[in-house]
Amino acid sequence: MTALLLSREDLRFQLYDWLHAESLLSAPRFAAHSRETFDAVIDSCERLGGDVLLPCHALSDREEPGFDGEAVRLPDAVVEAVRALAASGLVAATQDDAVGGLQLPVLVEKAAQAWLSAANIGACAYPMLTAGNASLLLAHGSPAQVEAFALPQLRGEWTGTMCLSEPQAGSSLSDITTRAEYERDTPLGPRYRLSGRKMWISGGEHTILGNIVHLVLAKVPDADGRLPQGTRGISLFIVPRTLTADEGGERNDVSLAGINHKLGYRATVNCALNFGEGRFRPQGRAGAVGYLVGKPGDGLACMFHLMNEARIGVGLGAAALGYTAYLHALDYARNRPQGRLPGPAGKDASQPQVPLVAHADVRRMLLAQKCYAEGGLGLVLACARLVDEQRIAREAGDGEAAASKQRLLDLLTPVVKSWPSQWCLAGNDLAIQVHGGYGYTRDYRVEQLWRDNRLNAIHEGTHGIQGIDLLGRKVAMHDGAAFEAYVRMVEATLSRAAGGGCAELADALAARLARLREVTAALLRVDDPVARLANASAYLEAFGHVTVAWVWLDQVLALGGRDDGFARGKRQAARWFMRWELPRVDAWLDRLADNDDTALAMRDEWF
Repeated sequence: MTALLLSREDLRFQLYDWLHAESLLSAPRFAAHSRETFDAVIDSCERLGGDVLLPCHALSDREEPGFDGEAVRLPDAVVEAVRALAASGLVAATQDDAVGGLQLPVLVEKAAQAWLSAANIGACAYPMLTAGNASLLLAHGSPAQVEAFALPQLRGEWTGTMCLSEPQAGSSLSDITTRAEYERDTPLGPRYRLSGRKMWISGGEHTILGNIVHLVLAKVPDADGRLPQGTRGISLFIVPRTLTADEGGERNDVSLAGINHKLGYRATVNCALNFGEGRFRPQGRAGAVGYLVGKPGDGLACMFHLMNEARIGVGLGAAALGYTAYLHALDYARNRPQGRLPGPAGKDASQPQVPLVAHADVRRMLLAQKCYAEGGLGLVLACARLVDEQRIAREAGDGEAAASKQRLLDLLTPVVKSWPSQWCLAGNDLAIQVHGGYGYTRDYRVEQLWRDNRLNAIHEGTHGIQGIDLLGRKVAMHDGAAFEAYVRMVEATLSRAAGGGCAELADALAARLARLREVTAALLRVDDPVARLANASAYLEAFGHVTVAWVWLDQVLALGGRDDGFARGKRQAARWFMRWELPRVDAWLDRLADNDDTALAMRDEWF
């Protein structure tokens, strides 16, 4: 079954022939590694995915998390799978060796993680969130907080969460009402008592490992007891499920209010949590004990460290789910006989049936899936390489290069989160279609993969939120420097493609890039932000398709003179994307150029 998770040949090509992972070895940070160690990590994850995570994927869907009044119940196989992930060392894979990390490039870590996400993305959510939690604390926590809360997570002993949303606030974090009342200073930082409700907390309550470290956004009231308005009044707190031994070792005042029963990702328990309701009374009083991270009011800025990592992780998971569904559809189409091809006199019923893949319409669906899956994975890996390049430049003292890489990464973060979530999900839909009626039964894996992937368009900010972030903030930041860096990146590929065998592909991309620049400039001149952002989702779609077209052209160039079946398939997929997918950009940009107000002008009472 591992052969139907990802294509090792494609992953090898993307890592080494296209993104040149071995070139990272020249950086001091990665000097202890080699291609052999990179491959060893990937091999390990392929085995872990196929042997441990995949066998409990369907089980975790049938036996979703429950609560017996005392503890959250999960299938034993899921518990053991998450423990195996924790014991693998992958949570600390990219961190410094000083904190127990492997100092692995993010590029290689994401390539390895893709095997796990394709096998059982619900089980993978626990270590992914834990890694992000620990990474935030390494960046913004005090030494004492790192020692007490980050290191146990990196060692695979504890898990971590992010607690942002609330029932009444949803994605509008300025409207959260969780309160944090100052209590006293401690060696772990200023100590507060928190009270409030948090919603959609993945991994919020379980007993898989030891402690759970919640990172909680809350507001500190003023002298009159009023909570500050807006996002600038939000602070970040470490709220452990159980207090450290130095702080008494008691169960903290964090309780499970309920479990959300989800469409997919069912191995991940998703919780509503109450903080400070008094069910548990640490040191004799109600209120969840929390320790301030950073400065008061800096909570959202700190949390974005975790959220941006998580957004790349969501994109990776979406790409992996689309990829494995594509491979399942391809395998089914090759092995399922159905129908006959018409001849001049029609179909000859005396002839044997042909496999589904012989039908042009099935090949159309498979080509689209290949474009989405391989292009989406390429987009994620290209952004992962940017993370490595930014860190290499920073550690080398090249502040200008580090800032340039960071700006480009910031620009692409909403794209890398949203494009795979949107289009690899479309690939999942096509995978079901290729299977016909069998596709929507539980006898085949593709229906569960679709349900799992449907959540990713909402995880870590909806498609609409990412569009507003891209058009409303990212393309204009630093006086457009990030957008111009993006244009230069695409133009560099176009220059390498000029005059060669990729002229048709390059011309198609060049035309859309020029149009994207033109429309972007026009939109930035619109003074009314409501009007400017009314069609931000369409802008995100267009930007994403142009970016993935760049991925495909750049990969074709990396093939060089290679002319085997793999290379021919890559070229044909790129041709498909440029001819059938990229033209979608024209319609989106035409309406954006007009600043079309059809949706904006619609009124509630007209629906």
